Amino acid sequence: MLDLYDKIQDACKTIRERFPVQPKVAIILGTGLGDLAEEIEVDVAIDYEDIPHFPKSTATSHRGRLVCGHLAGVPVVAMEGRFHLYEGYPLKLITLPVRVFKELGVELLVVSNACGGLNPYFNSGDLMVIEDHINLLGDNPLIGINDDRLGPRFPDMCEPYDQSWVDRTIKIGRDLDLTIHKGVFVAVAGPNLETRAEYRFLRTIGADVVGMSTVPENIVAVHCGLKTVGISVITDMCLPDALKPANVEEIIAVAGKAAPNLQAVVRGIVQEAGNPRIA
Repeated sequence: MLDLYDKIQDACKTIRERFPVQPKVAIILGTGLGDLAEEIEVDVAIDYEDIPHFPKSTATSHRGRLVCGHLAGVPVVAMEGRFHLYEGYPLKLITLPVRVFKELGVELLVVSNACGGLNPYFNSGDLMVIEDHINLLGDNPLIGINDDRLGPRFPDMCEPYDQSWVDRTIKIGRDLDLTIHKGVFVAVAGPNLETRAEYRFLRTIGADVVGMSTVPENIVAVHCGLKTVGISVITDMCLPDALKPANVEEIIAVAGKAAPNLQAVVRGIVQEAGNPRIA
């Protein structure tokens, strides 16, 4: 039975055979945000089922393929769809792509998600750059025997999202005349949405938005030494005293409307990452 390190090597071998270019940036696209892949000059798109050890994405609107090519002249790989704990996959498998990206030579991980807004000063359709997170998944991808080839036993999480990239992302938004909030993302397991009492609790402990992804990928990125910038698209407001039943189709529609703004910001991030004087 292959260990995690060997699975990473298998997946990298397949990707390199199809895309023999070292990517500089990896992008993970969340619910309703797959159109961002249309911005990429695609050299090859690889279905997850054709990459060894990659699981199958079953979440709504997640296409399930790895797009390899160039964005703003910078070599990139982008996941059209991610994996979630609520799909039944273990976190080590969910985060396997992040370790593959690191082995491919990626220097910056850009992770996006659709989320619910907890901060009453935010609005549906807004963007938020993640400056910190809270893990309420009840699990951690680093649990188990540590492989020192992949990272340290006790990675430090004092700056899980690279602060310089948080600041750059805010500036990129300002240059585009976009308001980008800065805040804390809390991850819960799902797949059900939260109760009024749970939303109150999450806001009380310091969360600005809530979602069901991103945190496992970030933990592994920190473990393997990969810088991360995270961007949330607020698709619905989760204010307990004004709560309405959630509609998945409406959530995806809001994410789609916000996609052009997200695309512009990610393009700006990739451009800066490709500038050797900046990155």
